[in-house]
Amino acid sequence: MDLITPDLGLLFWTGLVFCILLFILTKFIWKPILTAVNTREQKITEALELAEKTKAEMKTMQAENQNLLKEARAERDAIVKDAKETATKMVEDAKKSAKLEAEKIAEAARMTVAAERNAAIADLKNQVATFSIEIAEKIVRADLASDEKQKALAEKMAGDINLN
Repeated sequence: MDLITPDLGLLFWTGLVFCILLFILTKFIWKPILTAVNTREQKITEALELAEKTKAEMKTMQAENQNLLKEARAERDAIVKDAKETATKMVEDAKKSAKLEAEKIAEAARMTVAAERNAAIADLKNQVATFSIEIAEKIVRADLASDEKQKALAEKMAGDINLN
C-alpha cells in the first residue's frame, strides 16, 4: 500500500522541486516563450490581414480587368463597325463613280452614233443628189438629142417665161 499513500517527505520534496521548476520557468523561460508565441500570433494576424487586403485588391483588379475587357470589346466593335461602314461607303462611291462613267461613255457613244448617222445621211443625200443629177442629165440628153426636141423645149421655156 505504499504506492497508494505517499510519504510526507516525498510530498514535500516533490512540491519543492515543482515550485523551483515553476519559478525558473516563469522567471527565465515563460516570458521568451510567450513573447515568441505573441510574435508568431502577431505575424499570423498580419499575414491574414495582408491576405485579406490582397484578396480585396485582387477582386478590385478583377473588376477593373472586366471593365477594361468590356471597354476593349466595345472599342473593337466600334472599330469593326466603322471599318464596315467605310468599306460600304467606298463600295457605294465606286459604284456611283462607275455608273457615272458608264453614263458618260454611253452618252459619248450616242453622240458618236448620232454624228456618224448624220454624216451617213448627208453622204447618202449627196450620193442621191449626184445620182439624180446624173439620171436627169442622161434623160435630158436623151430628150434633147434631136433638133426638133430642142426647139420644142426652147419654145416651151420661152412660153413659161412670158407667162410668169
